[in-house]
Amino acid sequence: MDVRALKKEKNRKRKQDLLIKQVEHQEAVEKAKIIQKEEELRLKSSDIKESVSTISIAVPGSILENAQSQELRTYLAGQIARAACIYNIDEVIVFDDNPSNNVTTSKMQQIETSDGVKIARPCCIQFARILQYLECPQYLRKFFFPIHNDLKFSGLLNPLDSQHHLRVTSEFLYREGIVTNKPHPKFSFVNVGLLNDILVDKQLPEGIRVTVKIPQNSDLKSKKLKGIIVSPSEPRRVTGIYWGYNVRIASSISHVFSQSPYDEGYDLTIGTSDKGSNINETENKALKYNHLLIVFGGIFGLENAVENDDNLTVDDPSMLFDQYFNVVPDQGSRTIRTEEAVLITLAAMSNKLQAQNEPPEFKYKDLIAQSEDTGNNQAPLEPMKRKNKVKKKKLEAAVASEEEGDMNMDRFD
Repeated sequence: MDVRALKKEKNRKRKQDLLIKQVEHQEAVEKAKIIQKEEELRLKSSDIKESVSTISIAVPGSILENAQSQELRTYLAGQIARAACIYNIDEVIVFDDNPSNNVTTSKMQQIETSDGVKIARPCCIQFARILQYLECPQYLRKFFFPIHNDLKFSGLLNPLDSQHHLRVTSEFLYREGIVTNKPHPKFSFVNVGLLNDILVDKQLPEGIRVTVKIPQNSDLKSKKLKGIIVSPSEPRRVTGIYWGYNVRIASSISHVFSQSPYDEGYDLTIGTSDKGSNINETENKALKYNHLLIVFGGIFGLENAVENDDNLTVDDPSMLFDQYFNVVPDQGSRTIRTEEAVLITLAAMSNKLQAQNEPPEFKYKDLIAQSEDTGNNQAPLEPMKRKNKVKKKKLEAAVASEEEGDMNMDRFD
């Protein structure tokens, strides 16, 4: 076949495939918009759940001290964040399993979390800061996370690619934002990651993070876009989307329980240890919960955390929990690292848990942008001219090599 004809045919096919993908993506978006509008009408005529069941995990900050370098400490915290996002965790608690060291440690640090400013050992602070950094949508990070030594190697971290990390083209009902300093006599302007700031229905102090609801069929490119301030829990209660996790710091394992953000506390608590009962002996959907807490031990297990907590009078950590499980009863290694235990436990318990108030099914995935490696249907962008030239040279070289081997390839024509 002539080289020019072959190139022309391949270009035509490429453009045709691109057009098909664009049409398919547009159809999927329109379908998702219709579903979203129907869901809004349905919710107006029915009661929305006041709350949904939650899952919290507690991890000791001391696991970062076992890492040999700052790069490994950063990556270790990123592994916990990834696991929390994959399994829709609502709260990640970083607790100090050796609080007695606080008396002799002179270099304490502080960080602002969902329940106020906390002071803790550097390992706990760094762990919490990295968790917060990864959970925050990318367009807000420059406002909430100035240059800090704890985030020096944040470039090594795998992104969460969470559902609430929206792109500028995402036409979803809710967005996270930061209140700007743009003046207004009655209301506030919020940066929600769009081309223009959005005017909200309340006057709020500058620099705080908020959740904004955008009215249906709004033009996201409009300079007069308006929104409504809502609770951060509303997106999950209304649409079922995963809206990230909160980060909390506890100064000891006892404070993990006593400082729960829920009025009724945790109704189901689970501890993990190689001394626990076999998780495989538990029937599916047998563990019913409204607010679940799963606690993981550090290098020396939960026994060390209990022993170092002056607020506790028990020696056996299993006495603190409703259930005490061994999630890998036949482990081949003598030890299981905490970051491994988190993933293994959440996977093993996924069929054992039964939420009392499950969130609604999320039906708007076509409105949520995904990374290319997650198989999203979004229409790809046109390649740059420079890339076209490179592809052109590669195509010519490939065609030339094909012509040299035409004698052996005739049977495939």
